[in-house]
Amino acid sequence: MSEISMSEAPHLQQIDLTTLNLQQLTVLKQQLDQELGVFQDSLQTLKVAQNKFQESGSCLEKISPAATGNEILVPLTGSMYVAGKLADTSHVLVDIGTGYYAEKNIADAKDYFDRRVAYVTEQMEKIQQLGLDKSKAREATVDVIEMKLQSQMQKQCPGMPEV
Repeated sequence: MSEISMSEAPHLQQIDLTTLNLQQLTVLKQQLDQELGVFQDSLQTLKVAQNKFQESGSCLEKISPAATGNEILVPLTGSMYVAGKLADTSHVLVDIGTGYYAEKNIADAKDYFDRRVAYVTEQMEKIQQLGLDKSKAREATVDVIEMKLQSQMQKQCPGMPEV
């Protein structure tokens, strides 16, 4: 496998790795390493978001009309809470992003979190596939680098046995 192609980006074309010199191959490998790092970071961020949406959806399961008047801890920040009482068990405020909140009934809020989990999961699957493609391209690049280095060693030391 000495050719790589980026099928997800139609403006890119196939590259015959054997036509590149060692410096170009090294630069390509470094670029692929960086892209793989970005994909890993993105996957971690999406996993955190997925967990938060799932947790929020499961918290809705605990809200019932019988819980009216129960004491709860209301988050002010990620680590600071204040005591409160649950006044309305039929509606919740949902953080829909960038400081915006929407009041929803319990069923609509559950649906919202289910849709968000599905969307984030779909994005994670896409990124995982891109990561696999980049990883295969990186492996092919490393193989060609090793082949070229071995070829250079054979030229420099003709009596050296092949590995």
